[in-house]
Amino acid sequence: MSKAENVDKADPARKLTAAKASIAASALLTCAKLAAGLWSGSLSLLSEAGHSAVDTGATILTYFAVREADKPADAEHHYGHGKIEALAALMETGLLFGLALFVVEEAARRLGEPAPVDADWPVFAVTGVSILVDLVRSRQLSRIAEAEGSDALAADALHFASDLIASALVAVGLAATRFGFVHGDALAAFGVALFIALAGFRLGRRTIETLLDAAPRELVPQFEKIIGGVPGVIALESLRLRTVGHSVIGEASIAVSRSLRVEQAARIKDAVVAAVEAHSPRARITVTTEPRAIDDETVIERILLVAARRHLPVHHIIAQQIEERLSICLDLELDAAMPLRRAHELATQFENAIRDEFGADIEIDTHLEPLAPHILIGREADPVMRDAIADSLAGYAAIQGDIHDVHDVRVRGTADGLVVNYHCRADDLLTVEAAHEAVDAIERRLREEFPTILRVAGHSEPSEA
Repeated sequence: MSKAENVDKADPARKLTAAKASIAASALLTCAKLAAGLWSGSLSLLSEAGHSAVDTGATILTYFAVREADKPADAEHHYGHGKIEALAALMETGLLFGLALFVVEEAARRLGEPAPVDADWPVFAVTGVSILVDLVRSRQLSRIAEAEGSDALAADALHFASDLIASALVAVGLAATRFGFVHGDALAAFGVALFIALAGFRLGRRTIETLLDAAPRELVPQFEKIIGGVPGVIALESLRLRTVGHSVIGEASIAVSRSLRVEQAARIKDAVVAAVEAHSPRARITVTTEPRAIDDETVIERILLVAARRHLPVHHIIAQQIEERLSICLDLELDAAMPLRRAHELATQFENAIRDEFGADIEIDTHLEPLAPHILIGREADPVMRDAIADSLAGYAAIQGDIHDVHDVRVRGTADGLVVNYHCRADDLLTVEAAHEAVDAIERRLREEFPTILRVAGHSEPSEA
């Protein structure tokens, strides 16, 4: 099973169960070490008892932190309560450093004034059991902390790993004392203090990074590669990540072509989110898009983009290069019932937007055309009229020469005149311009014969279509 699958199957109840088991184990070991330490007079064993007592208190704190951290986001905590675990781990760090200082002070005193130590079998038995228990629960908590992304459980796992080594040092020190080396126990206590301090340092560094919103260094290059590889993403402008409990939260800004429609840009954003979550199921990334002009945009595409932003229909765009000056003319469709003053204002605003795009020195002329303000109500034309128009289309196509096989002729009557739609075929190698001119020639002849025609739309297809 992959790591991602383990994360997907994470169960918050596992963390609470693990925390409870850790509390019970820490409490029992603390009592056993304390009893053995008092009986034998061993400073190293009493230090371990103190260490276990701190762990017990810290584990109780962990239990409540884990329970609170799994609460969902609310009005006061928009990113959830995950940092409660980091706060608990920071408190554990302080306790560890405090205990380490106390043990060092007491060990230094005992080096000057050696105290008798009874290193008999009970202390070795307690130490052995402690090593075994710490080994089992350290491995168990490490697995659960990784699967659940829990800082607090990871802190406990580190503690128990250090306890294991510290307990081994205690056993070595007691063995040395038993064989006549009077400073063995005090020196072992120094070793215990060192491991306590190291555990505190490792835990504190990780916890402070979480509280200061340090970026997860291992994920940043991975996310950059994933986001940059999503189709439609021109560039990754910025990426900010931080860890909140078991989740990674961040914002990504991507550059996309400015000619895209809103729906297209939204699909690219969704694809980025899906790609990131497929790699890291606990990642929650907010994606924003930045429109960017790309080098291969044509003049026509740029004009259509300006028109689309202003929701203005334009067509029949002609762009000319007159020496060093660009000249543009086009048809702008506006509501047929709109007053001319308002239409002129809209046209002027549109022309100014075109100048903003291409430069103030361009030449721009707009031809105003009425836009039909409503949907025409159509009906099928009389079959006799339909057949007559179909025959005329076939005859004019034969005269024209480039067009043949006129088919799918539809004629509808409206209050404003007839609307004719038809399909025809042309040579595969004929250019779009040539095919358009051929269809236009047929349309002109058809309108002369049938003056009541409002619109003719001929769709040309290659011969093999």
